[in-house]
Amino acid sequence: MAAHDNHGPAWSLVTVEAPGRGTSCAALTQDSLWEVPALRGYPGVFEALQDWDELAPGLRSYEPLKADPVFEARVLTPVRYPRTVLCSGSNYRDHLAEMSGDGSADISPFFFLKPPTTTVIGPDDAIVIEADPAQKVDWEAELAVVIGRAGRDITPEQADAHIAGYTIVNDVSARGTHFRTDAFHEAFAWDWLASKGQDTFCPTGPGVTPQWLVPDPHDLPIVLTVNGRQEQVSSTKEMIQSVQELVAAASALVTLQPGDLVATGTPAGVGMPRGKFLRPGDLVEITIGDLGRLSNPVVARDSTQGEPA
Repeated sequence: MAAHDNHGPAWSLVTVEAPGRGTSCAALTQDSLWEVPALRGYPGVFEALQDWDELAPGLRSYEPLKADPVFEARVLTPVRYPRTVLCSGSNYRDHLAEMSGDGSADISPFFFLKPPTTTVIGPDDAIVIEADPAQKVDWEAELAVVIGRAGRDITPEQADAHIAGYTIVNDVSARGTHFRTDAFHEAFAWDWLASKGQDTFCPTGPGVTPQWLVPDPHDLPIVLTVNGRQEQVSSTKEMIQSVQELVAAASALVTLQPGDLVATGTPAGVGMPRGKFLRPGDLVEITIGDLGRLSNPVVARDSTQGEPA
């Protein structure tokens, strides 16, 4: 199913970097980059999102194939950097079933945070993991909402007016560090930062596909592969809480701001139930509908210098 209803190809807004020209905005169609005249002067998608209400009407008629191509530019993480990265836990029926054996539970929205400037990386950037296999580093393909209008206490009916578009997130998770055996009280038994918040644990991209090109975010195929082998094959149809309900629930807790990301949970196919985890040398790739392909290699951290080996 195509994720857009216009007459041109699917496209997303990306942040690019070109030698001698710094960073700028462009449009991505499959593997081609195009200039976006309406965003000329903006150093990246994050900055454009601050003026989204003014820019969006003009972008609706944008046709990338009629624009000038962009050459010799590298695609960066689209939103550098969100003020807030909110991730929804346990929001897919099939994932609930694989983790607990019961996919019918009535789950209320639940969120955790990732540090935005250290976890968020872009296409082709390396996921850096510790060499210790006890970390049990897992993958989680997720559709993420990109906020375009600030708001607090947003209702589900109002949510679409606050959404600029959608992107792909990989909620990388170190399962081996999630549960603490040394906690002095059960309230401190789960270490979300150690599991979800390590550097490079939020690959994002390749771009932000505007909302009007994704008429139904609840009917998008999700495929994650590791070294070309399919691990997650599902659909956003498996969501428990809708995109609009998640935005509303998140805004009841914090003020959402332009550029913020709200990841909507992952479907079945994570490695934990099967004892399969990421290793240095792996390549993780995610596609969700027509949102593009997010590809990231996995490398080991050099513990002597604190940098990737």
